[in-house]
Amino acid sequence: MGMNVLIVDDSATVRAVLEKTLKLAEIPITSVHHATNGAEALEVLQAEQIDIVFADLNMPVMNGLQMIMKLYEQGRLKTLPVIVVSTEGGRQRVDRLLELGIAGYVRKPFHPEDVRGAVNQISEEHHVNVA
Repeated sequence: MGMNVLIVDDSATVRAVLEKTLKLAEIPITSVHHATNGAEALEVLQAEQIDIVFADLNMPVMNGLQMIMKLYEQGRLKTLPVIVVSTEGGRQRVDRLLELGIAGYVRKPFHPEDVRGAVNQISEEHHVNVA
């Protein structure tokens, strides 16, 4: 059974590349939802059953950190794996995100193996079904 994925990035190109990368990484997907910022992502999460979120940090309206903070406050990071996909990768920033409860971090530019590795790392912990 595939996953319902939410990709959050203000760049349509990055969203398309990440979606294609997920397919190249042979990650089983049922549906892919897109959001251009954290506020849109929260709306999608209200309306849809999402199994995993891939989110950028730098976005207008509501950035990725603000979205992650909202999910943290709601207690959702305990059950909803969020993988940050960003060019920002300072150790202090990544450590803070991990403390909040993100499931993983992939640095842009990424390769299918990077994405697959991040998903594999969290699959058992969050009971995400990855074939």
